[in-house]
Amino acid sequence: MTPSRPLKEIRMTTSLTSLETILAHPRELSPHHVPIIRDTLPVIGAHIDEITPVFYRTMFGNHPELLRDTFNRGNQKLGAQQRALAASIATFATLLVDGKSPVDMLARIGHKHASLGITADQYQVVHDNLFDAIVQVLGEAITPEIAAAWDEVYWIMAGVLVDFENALYAEARVEPGDVFRTAVVLAREDVTDSVTVVTLGGPDGGDLPDFRPGQYTSVGVVLPDGARQLRQYSLSAAPGSGTWRIGVRRVDAVSGGAGPCPAGEVSGWLHAHARVGTTLQVTLPFGDLVLDAAGTGSGPDAAPVVLCSAGIGITPMLGMIAHLSATDDPRRVLILHADRSPDQHVLAEEVAGESSLLADAEVHTWYEHGADAASGPGTVHPGLMDPASVGLPADAHVFLCGSTGFLQSMRPRFLEAGVPEHRIHAELFAPNDWLV
Repeated sequence: MTPSRPLKEIRMTTSLTSLETILAHPRELSPHHVPIIRDTLPVIGAHIDEITPVFYRTMFGNHPELLRDTFNRGNQKLGAQQRALAASIATFATLLVDGKSPVDMLARIGHKHASLGITADQYQVVHDNLFDAIVQVLGEAITPEIAAAWDEVYWIMAGVLVDFENALYAEARVEPGDVFRTAVVLAREDVTDSVTVVTLGGPDGGDLPDFRPGQYTSVGVVLPDGARQLRQYSLSAAPGSGTWRIGVRRVDAVSGGAGPCPAGEVSGWLHAHARVGTTLQVTLPFGDLVLDAAGTGSGPDAAPVVLCSAGIGITPMLGMIAHLSATDDPRRVLILHADRSPDQHVLAEEVAGESSLLADAEVHTWYEHGADAASGPGTVHPGLMDPASVGLPADAHVFLCGSTGFLQSMRPRFLEAGVPEHRIHAELFAPNDWLV
């Protein structure tokens, strides 16, 4: 199968085009391909779990450096990243044939790609290996007409993402893929037995690049086998200081239950080796879970915001809270957080301190265990989070960050409470095949 849209045609500079416009108006699917895609979507969907292992096995065989230095090896072992990529293409195809906007899905993917330094030529690698896998699995069922239709879907999606990612690079004033920088550990605090907070600065006492509240950086470490693995960590302080702060939750190996989970390679390395003076590889900040990109406005007319998190998902929220505090933002802010117990609630004192400086803020905390003995922050509730019980501000924008299960539980609750879908903004660092 060959690309219907040559790669050179999608390598274009788009720094003068708004990011939202790039995502909102992809090239339309050829009319004669629409019924083919609509008819074959169920077949492709039914075979995704067969196609993706063949695809990744083939691609990593041809390009082992991608597994070693770019893809998350832990997620590959679990199969989550494999399903997420295939699901994103199927979801995009569905949006194309239904005439719906792909903005939210593509923004999340594009920011993640920019944080990894993805460049246009890598889309050709994915294309060639993915379509080889489709042919291997489905064989003669893939007629030339079906191949051409899905080829067009892929290159429309790739073209939009390349344009968007090039615009992100242009906005950061760097060449495509030139996002890797050096940072030095300035401070470290072990806040629980599994979470450490690390403060980073530039080399030789210099500043790190500024960022938007809610964004993240990819941290790269070289492991004992020589692999360079990258993971994303939210920046949990207000921008403008020249330093960054990240919260790193160590991911321990788990067996049994819902299935085995390997230990986190990067989080484990950081917990074991990151000390004051340690040099780390980081990327420029990216991420679309930011206040100023969500249409919330500013000043007295700014829309109220609901910052809703669980566990280590508090980190981007704290960055937003600190920014709102530092800028004397007058808007209504409702801060909702869920955790297993008070002793597992990281950065609780900072949330309490920063939120107390806000003009109109309310904090609610839910603990599965130990709520009776907890003194805050804010009003403490036992059990699982129930956002409808605290009274959501009218016209609020909701920002969500937490585990897959938490987001899957909370999104429908906010929708049921009357929050429109376009006002719900979510961040999830784990690969997924539902929030793509």
